Amino acid sequence: MSSFAQQCGVHDVARQEALTHTAQQIDASGLELVRVAWCDLHGMLRGKTLVASAAAQAMQDGVGLVSTLLLKDSADHTAYKVFEAGGAADLPGFEFASNVMLLADPTSFKQLPWTEKTGWLQCQPWFADGRPVELDTRHILQTALMRLEKAGYAMKCGLEIEFHIYKLTDEGLKNQLDPSQAGWPGLPPDVTMIHPGYHMLSEQWFDMAETPLRIVQHTAQALGLPLLSLEIELGPSQVEAVFDATDALLAADNMVLFRSAVKQALRRAGYHATFMCRPPFPCIMSSGWHLHQSLTDLETGANLFRRESPAQGTTPLDAQHTLSELGEHYLAGLLAHARGMTAFCTPTINGYERFRPNALAPQSVVWGRDNRGAMLRVVGQCQDNGTRIENRISEPAANPYLYLASQIHAGLDGVNRRLKAPPATDAPYGAEAEKLPISLGEALRALQGDAALTEAFGSTFINYLSRIKQAEITRHSEAKDPDDWQRHEYFSRI
Repeated sequence: MSSFAQQCGVHDVARQEALTHTAQQIDASGLELVRVAWCDLHGMLRGKTLVASAAAQAMQDGVGLVSTLLLKDSADHTAYKVFEAGGAADLPGFEFASNVMLLADPTSFKQLPWTEKTGWLQCQPWFADGRPVELDTRHILQTALMRLEKAGYAMKCGLEIEFHIYKLTDEGLKNQLDPSQAGWPGLPPDVTMIHPGYHMLSEQWFDMAETPLRIVQHTAQALGLPLLSLEIELGPSQVEAVFDATDALLAADNMVLFRSAVKQALRRAGYHATFMCRPPFPCIMSSGWHLHQSLTDLETGANLFRRESPAQGTTPLDAQHTLSELGEHYLAGLLAHARGMTAFCTPTINGYERFRPNALAPQSVVWGRDNRGAMLRVVGQCQDNGTRIENRISEPAANPYLYLASQIHAGLDGVNRRLKAPPATDAPYGAEAEKLPISLGEALRALQGDAALTEAFGSTFINYLSRIKQAEITRHSEAKDPDDWQRHEYFSRI
């Protein structure tokens, strides 16, 4: 009898060898538990914890998971009435909270460094009949990368992630776990800062924050993540982690694991890490996620954005003064679909408070050459193998699979239509430029009106995403205290 992995069409000789190797690692390491984890719509890991002896069989036959976990909004309310007739009619396979199956990738195995005798495996959901769950966001990025591959390209990404680390107070932690104060969602933690801020890249502030940053360092490195640096950002208690460039799928996987891992490791040590864009305090700096991206030749790995010399007749304000012709078309595609892609890049209500003038965050649909006020920053110069486009639109809470997929689909549309980029901006906060959406609702409307992105992601997924995010918007609009709503909704979880 064939295994579930074979039924799904993903099991071959290479996977069997990886499975055998991982099972041997689990045994040899004396592990007691193995977590099987999956990334939800909101970019957060969920899953089940198996006893170690069950892991090998689970890699063959999968682990059942209630399908409503794909239908949750940001506070775990199910956005579809799955127990009513027709309540999930537009999403076949999700009726009545039926099961999907989590199938682990044996090559993803890691031993968690912050907890004893525990392994970890990355999973994706499949329907019980062996069909992939097309709403799964990792599957969506894989589909986008297949489209890129058919065109002869691969994608390389580097991550710069700003976030905040706070020290938990004893009383605040006690209150958060007090059953008499439990709610849905529960109390946010009470915290103090790890550095006072407004002294960017300060060695003094780094020394003050070194203890939690060492935890971030050791956790990331123990997991094999390509961490390059840890930095003190401008805002109070704000820091940044910078990662070396990798292929796109690995970059997205690393982002998901990094956020989850550092939150867990830091909490065990009495700290609270949050990837919420603007934590709920009056004097704060917004956090962004800057995505560096380039296309490479599928066969040679050469950077296809690299240019040998400026195109004839160009000035530094022209895209092809720095970028290849392909790079210009890709840049123009990102600009053409900027408003539509914003819902993927900034998926929380809180994130739109970041788009302010003169704040090192974008406000308009513009590009600039090494300009940190522009939405898109072209980095590099002729004969530079590191030439790339940095997108500065995203908040650190974004689902990385959707963020990267939106870049691929927008950029490829520019390539296929051979779009030309306008001149680089020298006034990124100028009044005349087209503005980015200023709310999640506006961003969703822009996405729904973007025909190319709707076709690329599929109307079923766009409608599904919009419905779940609209539930979040509605609950926020009905809250008696919208600011307190954000403290409960985002600060604890994100």
